[in-house]
Amino acid sequence: VQLQASGGGLVQAGGSLRLSCSASGSFHSINTMSWHRQAPGKERDLVARITKLGDTEYVAPVKGRFTITRDSGKNTIYLQMSNLKPEDTAVYYCYADGLAVGKGWSPGRAFTSWGQGTQVTVSS
Repeated sequence: VQLQASGGGLVQAGGSLRLSCSASGSFHSINTMSWHRQAPGKERDLVARITKLGDTEYVAPVKGRFTITRDSGKNTIYLQMSNLKPEDTAVYYCYADGLAVGKGWSPGRAFTSWGQGTQVTVSS
């Protein structure tokens, strides 16, 4: 399973960006998809996640400013980021887990996959 992330860029504080992440390849199903970010010199941390049922979870620093959505038909998630702050500057990675294809298109082994990352820079 390959994840392709896009939508990063340079924006002023208070601005908005929308990230996209699309899954491609052969898989039976995708369960959870999420966004993570890694600032220079820091570890990669969860930002938001969404299950296949549409349940969402956000970390405290982005609650009320970021919205994660999912288009299951397109195997794509989005992260709408508003009121961006300089501390949101990081490389943003998408993640997915699910089941690979087994025999006769039955559920196979579990998989996890990371996208390549997209840079978000917020200037003050």
